[in-house]
Amino acid sequence: MFTGRFGPGSGSAEMNLRSLCPARKCKPAGAGYPQRQMSPTSATNQLKVAMLAPISWRVPPRHYGPWEQFVSLLTEGLVARGVDVTLFATADSVTRARLVGTAPTGYSEDAGLDPKVWEGLHIAAVFERAGEFDLIHNSFDFLPLTYSGLVDTPVVTTIHGFSSEAIVPVYEKYNDRGYYVAISDSDRHDNLDYVATIHHGIDMQAFVVYPDPGDYLLFFGRIHPDKGTAEAIDVAARANLPLTIAGIIQDEDYYERLVKPRVDGDQVRYIGPVGPDIRGDLLGGARALLHLIDFDEPFGFSVVEAMACGTPVIAYPRGSMPELIREGENGFLTGSVDEAVAAVHAAESVDRVAVRTSVEHRFDVSRMADEYLAVYHRVVELHRTGRARPDDVS
Repeated sequence: MFTGRFGPGSGSAEMNLRSLCPARKCKPAGAGYPQRQMSPTSATNQLKVAMLAPISWRVPPRHYGPWEQFVSLLTEGLVARGVDVTLFATADSVTRARLVGTAPTGYSEDAGLDPKVWEGLHIAAVFERAGEFDLIHNSFDFLPLTYSGLVDTPVVTTIHGFSSEAIVPVYEKYNDRGYYVAISDSDRHDNLDYVATIHHGIDMQAFVVYPDPGDYLLFFGRIHPDKGTAEAIDVAARANLPLTIAGIIQDEDYYERLVKPRVDGDQVRYIGPVGPDIRGDLLGGARALLHLIDFDEPFGFSVVEAMACGTPVIAYPRGSMPELIREGENGFLTGSVDEAVAAVHAAESVDRVAVRTSVEHRFDVSRMADEYLAVYHRVVELHRTGRARPDDVS
């Protein structure tokens, strides 16, 4: 079970943020940025879509929950386009769509909920009503695919990555009848067919450029060896800059052995998971985001969010990082701790407005919603006519 807590002497995230991010000039929301308008509502958008979310966390998540964050952003973008969306998520979720909730809250937020029981009830809820929808969008993972052969409604599945090779046989079994979307080219599996690669988008208007950053580096993500928390501490120490760590503790042993002993409340601060109310200030106030991952990450919300605030990202070139980061323009792809330390110093001269510009169209939620809507229409037509499914229909 995921847990999140504050490190010794760290207090609340809000209290620490006041000392980390002093008042500074920043570009107000929407000022000086080209506005991307939502596509106008039209009869062609009148699809009935069932959006199947995970139920580990609420939609949108209060702090951590990248899959739930994706579902929220896409759902709200589709509703704004006139799509008739029914969101299947936890009962305490917040949305402008029609909400169907079975589990009262996320099982990672309430240890009294049995994940398997509530996941079974949750998935059944949408497939028992499949005939009411033109399309089911599965953002849950592989398990709902085992229901897809029992209904005639087409199922689009966003694959958020593969927890292990062991789950691939399920995707392979339903490859011929399902419609798979990858979230990065790097995460495409050779044994599967895809209708599109669609990078995630974020609400760009929720983030502003901080032209005068603070004097700290930032680690933002789950505390786990895959995410390189200990390596971030090493880089910050060698660069002689304080490090702020924000995120849930996913690996307790790793935290106790390699992170907690170095959290001193001064050079290394752990402020726990943070929500959207302070995320932008924390990301924007950092000199750079350290993202020294030790796995092939399918996508990185925090990477794009940092760049939306003008903060360059220093990352190892694993997974999707080369698709997100443009070397020297909005960040640096480094191969070692030594190179990462050098990149920290180079980050001081990066134009933070240019960092924002590099992502504000590529990773905007409007672009993402438009691309998914195009996929939906194409999938519905292919399913209706029974024609062979081409690769990359978007």
